[in-house]
Amino acid sequence: MGNPSVWNSSNLLYRPFLWLLFWVNLLGTIYGYIWYESQLIYTSENFDFWLLVFVPDSPTASLFFTLALLYLLFPPKSASRLVAGGRVMIEALAVVCSVKYGIWAVAMIVAGAWQGDQLEWTHYMLIASHLGMAVEALLYFRYMKAGLIALLIGAGWLLLNDTIDYSYSVFPWLADELEDDIPAVRAFTYGLSIFSFVAALLVWRFRKKV
Repeated sequence: MGNPSVWNSSNLLYRPFLWLLFWVNLLGTIYGYIWYESQLIYTSENFDFWLLVFVPDSPTASLFFTLALLYLLFPPKSASRLVAGGRVMIEALAVVCSVKYGIWAVAMIVAGAWQGDQLEWTHYMLIASHLGMAVEALLYFRYMKAGLIALLIGAGWLLLNDTIDYSYSVFPWLADELEDDIPAVRAFTYGLSIFSFVAALLVWRFRKKV
C-alpha cells in the first residue's frame, strides 16, 4: 500500500495537483453561484437584501475552501495577527462548511429521490461534487492552521446560518416531494452542523504534524 507519508507529501501537497484542485473548486464555486441565480433573484425581490448572503450555502463553502488552497499554495510570509487570524478563520469555515453542505446536499437529493423525485444527470453530478467537498475538506485539514477557537466560531456561523435559513425561509430550494418535511429537514440541518464541527474537531485533535 505504500508509505502514507509519501502519499501525503508527494501527492496531496504536490503543487500541480494543488493547482488542479484549486481550479476545480474555483470553477465549481462559480457554477454554484450561477446555480443559485434564480433563488438569489427571488430573495432580492421578496426579502430584505441582507439575507442574500445566507442563500448560496454550498458555493460559499466551496469559495472558502478555494481560498484555503491558496494558503497552501502561497503560505503567508507575514507573521501579523491579522494575517494569521484571517487564515485560520477561512480554513475553519472551509472545513466545517464543506463537510456540512457537502453531506446536506447529497442527503436532500437522496431523500427527494426516496419520495419520488425523478433524478437527472445533474443530480448525480451534484452528488459526486458535494461528496468531494466533504472528503477534500477533511483530507486537507491536517495541513491547515485552524484550531479549536476558529472551529468553534465556524460552528457558530453554521448554526446562525441555519437559524436565518429556517426563520426567514431562505434555505436552499428543495424538491417538491420534501416541502411537507421542512421540520425534519430543519432538525437534520441543525444536527449536521454539530456533526460537521465534531468531525473537524476529531481531525484537528488527531492529525499528524506535517
